[in-house]
Amino acid sequence: MIKKVEVELGGRTLTMETGKVARQADGAVMMTYSDTVVLVTAVSDHNAREGLDFFPLTVEYQEKAFAAGKIPGGFFRREGRPGADEILTCRVIDRPIRPLFPKGYRFETQVVATVMSADRAGNPDVLSLCGASAAFTISDIPFDGPIAGVRVGRVGDKLIVNPSVDEQAECDIDLLVAARRDAIVMVEGGAKMVPEDEILEALFFAHETVQPILDAQEQLRAAVGRPKREFVPPKLDEALLVRVKELATPGLVKAYSNREKLARYAALDAFKAEFKAQLPPEWIERKSEVSEALDKVKKEIVRNDIMNNGRRLDGRGLKDVRPITVDVSLLPRTHGSALFTRGETQAIVVTTLGTAADEQRIDALHGDFYKRFMLHYNFPPYSVGEAKMLRTPGRREIGHGALAERALKPVLPSAETFPYTMRIVAEITESNGSSSMASVCGGALSLMDAGVPISAPVAGVAMGLISDGKRFSVLSDILGDEDHLGDMDFKVAGTATGVTAVQMDIKIAGLSREVMRDALYQARESRLHILNEMNKALPAARAEIAKHAPRIETIKIDPDKIRDVIGPGGKVIRGIVQETGCKIDVSDDGTVKIASADSVMMQKAIDIVRGITASAEVGKIYDGKVRRIVEFGAFVEIFPGTDGLLHISQIAEERVRSVTDVLKEGDLIPVKVLEVDRQGKIRLSLKEARRDLARQPGA
Repeated sequence: MIKKVEVELGGRTLTMETGKVARQADGAVMMTYSDTVVLVTAVSDHNAREGLDFFPLTVEYQEKAFAAGKIPGGFFRREGRPGADEILTCRVIDRPIRPLFPKGYRFETQVVATVMSADRAGNPDVLSLCGASAAFTISDIPFDGPIAGVRVGRVGDKLIVNPSVDEQAECDIDLLVAARRDAIVMVEGGAKMVPEDEILEALFFAHETVQPILDAQEQLRAAVGRPKREFVPPKLDEALLVRVKELATPGLVKAYSNREKLARYAALDAFKAEFKAQLPPEWIERKSEVSEALDKVKKEIVRNDIMNNGRRLDGRGLKDVRPITVDVSLLPRTHGSALFTRGETQAIVVTTLGTAADEQRIDALHGDFYKRFMLHYNFPPYSVGEAKMLRTPGRREIGHGALAERALKPVLPSAETFPYTMRIVAEITESNGSSSMASVCGGALSLMDAGVPISAPVAGVAMGLISDGKRFSVLSDILGDEDHLGDMDFKVAGTATGVTAVQMDIKIAGLSREVMRDALYQARESRLHILNEMNKALPAARAEIAKHAPRIETIKIDPDKIRDVIGPGGKVIRGIVQETGCKIDVSDDGTVKIASADSVMMQKAIDIVRGITASAEVGKIYDGKVRRIVEFGAFVEIFPGTDGLLHISQIAEERVRSVTDVLKEGDLIPVKVLEVDRQGKIRLSLKEARRDLARQPGA
């Protein structure tokens, strides 16, 4: 049965259709918005995977080149591995839907979102998120939905629903928000130093906007939805839980009294070994139940201490930020570096400056573009005391790097005022909560250490939440365990004046406006404290860029002269690079950027380019250098790379029998331009130059 529902959203029609395509999937919805079409499917196995202690959900988002009328690049001419944007969209879909499956559901489940058609107005990430919820909602898969998402932008004072790609470039707020009927469940996005109240307004504007999308999914379910397959979540034996609590509580309380992470983990490991050794024989075959009960007791101990006593694992109060230390100029040969340590989380963050040739080319669905700012996040296993194979960045690393990059981007100088490509690498050397926010802080410090004139320092902090349904406690600067055992991970980055990036995930049904407002303002207090600590180490950007960084000079030439600078097959520009060691980038508008750490060689390269592109003026006298002598005259360089012919008849007033009688190679002589012909050949005169110079006053 084919069923279609429509929703008016932001002046365009959002269409959900099912029953026509991918009918063997458990749930499939074709989402259409403007000319963007995304097919979203959901499938879940009917046999549980044995031995798992987690929900095996995978989310795949794929952009097909044909969707934008393109043929993929590369040797094979087919789509390759997912790009960073595709990975980030997978995370955006995964994070809000994962908590909506029943506890103990161990059936392999997969979402596949495929972009089939794309324009610049259709928001395929938003369609994929809504489509995933719709596919699960109409399927027989247990799912506590629906949810829906929208992107909210702001141009001027006006909030916009699902701004187009072009409109997003003009927005000072750009947030992707997922919500249930009664609360927000996920936030991902950035802003250009916008105050917290205005961020809050945008979030709840998004919550109001998703309501018709939720209605549409309910209509679809009523029309074609299948009964949910039977699944009874495994129930923990209450008698077992009570007994485990009696036996384990004293040891766990003692273990959790250790304030340092490694000491606490060592005490917990010792307790577990002792506890397992004392298990009654009848519990030996119920290890998974015992482990679940033990985890529940742990969670209760930690959460109750926070809710009832305001005491956290490391002894801090709810609003306290861990001790911060900052070292800058840590690495002698890098352009900018910082070691940022907050408690047991630490990052070495390095900035490298390059030229336009170092920009990253992005082959995107909506067209190619170049990035002049990149932030790459690495999380080596030693940072948490583990020994594992080093692998390429995973989805977590890509996501954390993108968040930190988004946080710093609004404060960067424009390409016109600072013509450098900038790359930041964050190496996490210790981790116990919020390493992405340490990357933001260290990134801002390393930029300033490199001499990048950012408009303001940026800091970030991760906020947590503990709630019993009636009361709630917001935690500043959460630890890894507080993230694991808590109800929220809300990361907020920004300057002293406003927010630049937010990311929120929750494990409970949703957040009220009151909780979100408290979290945002408590995050602001923490951010100002962190900025103050950063200011003590480096209050502003260095007055000059790092001594090992390339200097870049920009000159303008006549665009018609670009071919002269490049030369046939790039011969001329390669020669300049070989002679001077400089990097040279030439733009179509005649902008030439010359980069070198050697000021003498840079000036030489500038002189050569100016010489090649300069035009000789008839009647003007130049200081020339004899480059080559021939039988009929001499070739004299009047600009670097530009020669003219000084005929033997124009050397002196008297007759010259041989050029070498008067001149030799390397002589510096004044010459006057007599003529520049149509081919650009220049005719010079030494005798007329001397004659004109003799007539000048004081000669």
